Amino acid sequence: MPVTFTRSALVLSLLLGFGQTQAAEAPSPKALATLQGIPHPAVIAHRGASFDAPESTAAAYKLARDLGADYLELDLQRSKDGVLFVLHDDSLLRTTDVATKFPERKDSTANEFTMAELKTLDAGSWFNTAYPDRARPSFAGLKILTLDEVIDIAEGNPQQKPGLYIETKAPKLFPGIERDLKDKLQDRGWLSPAGSKLAKRAIGVGQGKGKVVLQTFEKSSLELLHKEMPKVPKILLLWVGEGNIEPKSKLTFAESGETDKAAYYAKQEPKDKAEFEQWVQYAKAQGAIGTGPSAALTHGGSQSYSDLVQPWMNQYTHDQGLLVHVYTVDEPVDFKKVMDAGVDGIFTNRASELLKYFKRPETGSVTQLLKKNGY
Repeated sequence: MPVTFTRSALVLSLLLGFGQTQAAEAPSPKALATLQGIPHPAVIAHRGASFDAPESTAAAYKLARDLGADYLELDLQRSKDGVLFVLHDDSLLRTTDVATKFPERKDSTANEFTMAELKTLDAGSWFNTAYPDRARPSFAGLKILTLDEVIDIAEGNPQQKPGLYIETKAPKLFPGIERDLKDKLQDRGWLSPAGSKLAKRAIGVGQGKGKVVLQTFEKSSLELLHKEMPKVPKILLLWVGEGNIEPKSKLTFAESGETDKAAYYAKQEPKDKAEFEQWVQYAKAQGAIGTGPSAALTHGGSQSYSDLVQPWMNQYTHDQGLLVHVYTVDEPVDFKKVMDAGVDGIFTNRASELLKYFKRPETGSVTQLLKKNGY
């Protein structure tokens, strides 16, 4: 018996088909963030509240926590004797007095020192010299922190419970650091499933996956992180340059004729659209839940890089079902610029300003909170 369709039945079938197509589309960025237990938009305190206190120190992390940042962002390294510690640079020269304490070893990388040796260094006084308008006598003598100590800080205020946003660096320099990180987070109860005995200690941005986010620029490290911690959210960091997105121009900074690195980086762009897209596709294929692209800042500066948060780039990333967390943005003019472009979270040195921009409840001024913590 032949099948016949009335006009209304045909319309209904088309609508049903359209509904199925819509249902197959990627969830909205906010829905994706919620699914992962990640605040939207996310306030990621880059090396702590590092505009107002020495980066990666107790002062910076306690301030970021008490201000109400969603995440304490940190760079993970491993000491000569196997202790996980927090420091951005491979070298100790910029942010410590290593040249005074260990003059004959001042050019050695940080991982060539034991944790006891690292603990003898002053990681705060440099800030007072570099930024006299923000200097505080109490910053002198601040110490390099272990990962355990940063976890203690994250757990230290019952009213403010930030997550941890952890970058693994140079996996060739730290073979096995992904496993070491997993072991430490498990030991401290930060990888425990929601509802488990350990997770009931109420320690993070959500009681599930969202309280830890892992990040890396390194493809190999992303693969290792996913192997060790498949259920923990991961971000592939993006920039234009060696080891990451191939640039359109092959000219190095020295060859470019530019005198300002920010101006040089601002001119860098991916070789083509396909080059950008293949990095996003790789992130998704390796289990990442988002990307962490660079931004070109309105007023330039040392943290201004290639503009990888153009609206079409963010839209493409969202179409793949991934989030966009941009680094590193400190001024309202740029907060607006990147949010208008469609990002889902911001790395910032100025957590106080970003929280204010998002109209989050105020917990106290920078001065009040620093004093409260003894600084």
